[in-house]
Amino acid sequence: MKLRVYALPIYACLALLLLACASPTLAQEGKLVIKVTPKQAYVFLDGRAISEASKHHSFNLSAGDHKIDLANYGFNLEHRTVTITAGKTTDLEVNLTPVAGTVSGPFGAMTIEGADRDAILLNGKTPDFFVGHGDEFDNSWVWKQELVVPPGTYQVTVLHEDKEVWSGSVNVPANQRVVIDIPKGVRKTVAWSRGEKLKSIPRFTVGTASATVAVAKPTAQLSASSAQISCGDSSQIKWTSTDAPHVEITPVGAVGASGEQSVQPKQTTTYQLTATGPGGTVTSDATVNVNTAVQANLALSTNEIQYKRIGDKVVQQGSSVLNWSASNANNVSIDPLGNVNPSGSQTLQLAPRSTAPGPVDETVTYTLKASNACGGTATQTAALHIRGIIEPPPPAELAMRSVYFQTDVPRARYRGKGLLPSEKAELKSIAEAFKKYAASAPDARLVLSGHADKRGAKGYNLALSDRRVELAKNFLVEQGVPASSIEGKGYGVEQNLTSDQVKQLLEQNPDTADRQAALAKLPTLVLANNRRVDLTVSITGQQSLREYPLSSDDFKQLIDRNVPKSGSSAEPVTKKASN
Repeated sequence: MKLRVYALPIYACLALLLLACASPTLAQEGKLVIKVTPKQAYVFLDGRAISEASKHHSFNLSAGDHKIDLANYGFNLEHRTVTITAGKTTDLEVNLTPVAGTVSGPFGAMTIEGADRDAILLNGKTPDFFVGHGDEFDNSWVWKQELVVPPGTYQVTVLHEDKEVWSGSVNVPANQRVVIDIPKGVRKTVAWSRGEKLKSIPRFTVGTASATVAVAKPTAQLSASSAQISCGDSSQIKWTSTDAPHVEITPVGAVGASGEQSVQPKQTTTYQLTATGPGGTVTSDATVNVNTAVQANLALSTNEIQYKRIGDKVVQQGSSVLNWSASNANNVSIDPLGNVNPSGSQTLQLAPRSTAPGPVDETVTYTLKASNACGGTATQTAALHIRGIIEPPPPAELAMRSVYFQTDVPRARYRGKGLLPSEKAELKSIAEAFKKYAASAPDARLVLSGHADKRGAKGYNLALSDRRVELAKNFLVEQGVPASSIEGKGYGVEQNLTSDQVKQLLEQNPDTADRQAALAKLPTLVLANNRRVDLTVSITGQQSLREYPLSSDDFKQLIDRNVPKSGSSAEPVTKKASN
């Protein structure tokens, strides 16, 4: 048998070869079929301006996700993401939602020639700014195909897939028609009488061989809830816009078509809303005034306080209250107190810096500093004067004991007599020491307190205690103590010492020789201890010791005034024998 050999035509071989090469690519693709209402809607595929959906509704796409934008002016833009499966068909059916309402004049018009079915966009280059394709706006004869716009200047962009065919600025006067020849640009501007007759028309009208797209001018409104605020406070800005796919508030940034937001400016700020759409750009603004000023007050209840110290003892330390307030401030400090609340008060009780004896005359300055986050500041000062004296401590020789008297001494008739030698000696010692002390402490006073024992009437004893104060004072004056430096008062029996108190004094008295013997005569000694004048240094509070002169030469006469000077019937209770 003979074998037949058949030769394939050359073109068939080439077809088989191309099919073999294309097979791997085709295996990675799927198909997208789009059905859109209205059918004039334009398809943007992965950012590329493709065509009118009715002319090109089936697409071979690589497997994976793809972004689809379906645009038709007068309808809400639809954004979809579709997932393409290799070797399969994906159907996408979309009904665009019409925008309610009509567009009011005045109007101008554009005729765009030579753009075929390329996408026409006004004032932007994203699908949001799409107004139609070239075949919808390319004549103005019997069948009107026109783009109607508010009078103004427009940035016209013509796109074919991802290529920018033409872009330029076009000024459209009212009731004029501008003819644009793509890609040459504006060819002419002619009268458009129809525009004068148009009052209000639909955004999108289509008919047989005719189409009219009427582009609306955007609207924008911005307001602030509070036009005047203090630093740190906030205001609520609220805005609305229409027909504007791009809305921005300066200095906030891009925002939605409408909304509200809390703002907290640190200085007076004008917020400007800019709404841009195919129909142009409009603005609206609102100003929020910020009060950055800080109001501050700082005051003292008294600007001067008195201070006095004797040795280690403070005998006078005045005080003042520092009051402050600061409004519209979030940071407040007072030097030297440190950080404080915006308002408050503090009691100041100060000691001078100097510790050396001498006059005190110092000033402490308080400085309030208040600020806020908006740059506002305020400073207030208040000065507190400290005046007074620091006196040295009393000399050791100013040790004093109380002065004691005989019974019923001094008498009213002899009020200038009655001090026994031992008590005169004590007063002389006190006078000398006090005069030395007063040289460095001139305002020091000796305070004398007179007392009487319980025997006798209350009124009589009160007068007797006054006479004892008078007698002691006069003697001190005779020794050179100024009368103005001595004060005195009699208390009668008001402050009488009790038996227990006298007993304790006797136990502490170094001159008590025989305590048992002394205690045996306690009633007599109680009476004797209450016949006295106590002395106190006013500024230090130093008091005379209540130490009965048990060892004095005139002890017998002191304790019993009926004992003659040369002898005694009273037994001494001292270490030393009595004469």
